Amino acid sequence: MPVTTVSGWKHRHTNYHGYEIYESMAPSQAWNVLELMNILDVCTPEWIPGQTLANLGPANPQYWHLIVEAKKLAYIDLYNYNSDPRFWTENQQQLFKKLISKEYASSLCGKVNPNGPAFTPGPTYNGDTGAGDTIYLTTADRWGNMVSWINSNYMGFGSGVTIPGYGFVLNCRLGQFTLNPNHPNKIEPHKRPYDTISCGFVMKDGKPLMTLGLMGGDMQVQGHEQMLVNMLDLGANLQASTDMARYYHQEIQNKLNLETQLFNLVGAALRDKYGHKVAPVTGSDVGGYQAIMFEPSPAYDSDSALGGGVKPINGFYRAGSDHRKDGEAVGW
Repeated sequence: MPVTTVSGWKHRHTNYHGYEIYESMAPSQAWNVLELMNILDVCTPEWIPGQTLANLGPANPQYWHLIVEAKKLAYIDLYNYNSDPRFWTENQQQLFKKLISKEYASSLCGKVNPNGPAFTPGPTYNGDTGAGDTIYLTTADRWGNMVSWINSNYMGFGSGVTIPGYGFVLNCRLGQFTLNPNHPNKIEPHKRPYDTISCGFVMKDGKPLMTLGLMGGDMQVQGHEQMLVNMLDLGANLQASTDMARYYHQEIQNKLNLETQLFNLVGAALRDKYGHKVAPVTGSDVGGYQAIMFEPSPAYDSDSALGGGVKPINGFYRAGSDHRKDGEAVGW
């Protein structure tokens, strides 16, 4: 059950447009959000000189072409390297630090043709083989403590094994190991498997700003990408961000699914001009999102933030919950 905290995450966050993005650590796939946002941050000025994603806007097919191509690049590394860090060699630890660096992101820019055609990812290990039951929960209190939390049985009722006296069911995420003896996620005793569940946290100027999560197997990393771009590039608020149309790219099939309205708007151009294999989808096919954001007042007292003081912090919270799933935003 990954929980995103901030302390001790020296190599597990990145800066995107002045915002510090933190994600849950391997074997959770969420660290790949850091690589993905680095690619967008470093490569966008090279792909579209003098422009930004905000300049293009989501009504422009090239906007979707670029963020989908960035996703493909990041997922190649996700599927090839994500595994339990307790089993990493020194070389694997150094590789992980490299994968979430700006320098590595810069080395990938040339792999994308900003004007098409779309590239096809090579054969890779698929880290997500089932459809499961995941919940994302985020909460915050009057003292500025914020929690980003996610849990999943993986498939249905998980393993079907219930803990006597407690009533919860153990998950069946051992199914996310591979039998490939040459892969770092190969099945071994005392080892945690590749894990799709992801939770995110955003800081600004050293202060907690936002929690976010988007459920849905390997939709989660690309879902975080889209929510962050919607808010940090396009200026959407928490609820508007989730109300906006989304894509879901399937790496193995190299298939680009677009929500129906988005498919009708840009699907033909993404197919004919950029060479994507596009198809329309609806509802939960693009995951389910929730988030909380703190809005400080002008008299914000940093000394009382993060539970460090006895008086409540000055400000208020905003929240958003996806209309595509069960869930709600509640304040009291």
